[in-house]
Amino acid sequence: MAKTIYVLNGPNMNLLGTREPEKYGRDTLTDVEKLCRATAARFGLEVVFRQSNKEGELVDWIQEAHAKKASGILLNAAGYTTTSIAIMDALLAVKLPTIEIHMTNIHARESFRQNSYVSKAAKAVIAGFGADSYRLGIIGLAGVVGAKEKR
Repeated sequence: MAKTIYVLNGPNMNLLGTREPEKYGRDTLTDVEKLCRATAARFGLEVVFRQSNKEGELVDWIQEAHAKKASGILLNAAGYTTTSIAIMDALLAVKLPTIEIHMTNIHARESFRQNSYVSKAAKAVIAGFGADSYRLGIIGLAGVVGAKEKR
């Protein structure tokens, strides 16, 4: 049975491709999903890929990942990164290995973006590589969960 990882995306990520392309690039969320599935497949991982603009739905999916015995979570909480104690608490409660990712370098942006509640519950953070942050995050998560690259 393949290991499953959850790739969760927060608010406005559904606008990728048209939202501030100078910051986020032209890849759509569908492009990102394809990248995630292809990268995960290299490690024999299955992906549950979701996006929501609703904080509570993200919390529900974090809890679902635990209930369904997922191996880990790749999380781009987007705007909730700096505001959501509820998401942080959910991650701390389920204790699944979590990699926090951002397409932009949040530390080179406005100061309010530099305090991440998600980081307090994440194993690692990857930021600033555009859509490639997802690929790098999955490679890192694969290592954390003990998935080996298929050759």
